[in-house]
Amino acid sequence: MYFPSTSNDDWETKSIKELDWNESAIEPLKDFLENTDSKSFMILVNGRIVMEEYFNGHSATTTWQWNSAGKTLVTAAIGIAQEEGYLNIDSMVSDYLGNGWTNETLDKENLITSKHLLSMTSGINDEKELIIKQNLTYLEDAGSRWSYHNVFQKLMDVVEQATNQEFESYFNTKIKDKLAMDGFWNNGLIFRIYHSNTRSMAKFGLLALNKGKWDNNQIINKSFFNESINTSQNINPSYGYLWWLNGKSSFMLPGEQTVYEGPLVTNAPSDMYAAMGAADQRIYVIPSKKMVIVRMGEASDPSNPNFAVSGFDAMLWEKLNDLIN
Repeated sequence: MYFPSTSNDDWETKSIKELDWNESAIEPLKDFLENTDSKSFMILVNGRIVMEEYFNGHSATTTWQWNSAGKTLVTAAIGIAQEEGYLNIDSMVSDYLGNGWTNETLDKENLITSKHLLSMTSGINDEKELIIKQNLTYLEDAGSRWSYHNVFQKLMDVVEQATNQEFESYFNTKIKDKLAMDGFWNNGLIFRIYHSNTRSMAKFGLLALNKGKWDNNQIINKSFFNESINTSQNINPSYGYLWWLNGKSSFMLPGEQTVYEGPLVTNAPSDMYAAMGAADQRIYVIPSKKMVIVRMGEASDPSNPNFAVSGFDAMLWEKLNDLIN
């Protein structure tokens, strides 16, 4: 596994011809990406760049929002803080935030652990997106309902209280600086979103491909990382700790309680795990192919810009399969 330099912009490449992929599929893939309002696209194999494309005025130095794909950065920070002894994901959230961080009764609030926030099973009412105390009301007991909800952001507060550091400062020291990523957390009205250039997103994907290890440095505890990319609860098997998982028996979608049979992306590799954000921000990690794929851009379908999961994935994988297979 190759890792790019953390002291300069050098990054080795591997040609599509060397990989014996289908070169005639390159232009249809690029046309598809451009026509679906993509800003950037990268493929890494064994850490080396195979494709790096920019569209619609974007460039290698332009920053773009990760949206909910950045949830996986929070997972990484939680894993590191646990490894360093600051917190335990099986402990009550109120152990770190104090009693009364929700608008629930104390007995119901005390059921919620950091693991429930990581797995989207807090049981908190998901009707309102703004994460303020008055909106954090009881719906079901923690662990009994899967619901995609912004309350996961409270994990950032957990890190801050446990480490006695601002989340961004802790994140920068433990992850960003070690990978020589660029980027910043934008503290928006509804939630905090990470912004970076495309190569920084790809670097985090490479860290994820190597199970939390960058070159010879184990940044995220391997056991915790493996736990995070496996089914985290028995309600939605396609969800780990803020990572989406392919190849499972069924899946659920944001904003719904419907259970759909079959894998998340039927034409993608079954061992794929993915960071997925609104407007089709994507990091696909495919261990069987030693591959990382990154896409940044506007929503491919402007009528459905908000959901982390969309029909874009199957359409993109149709083009990727023509290239790779």
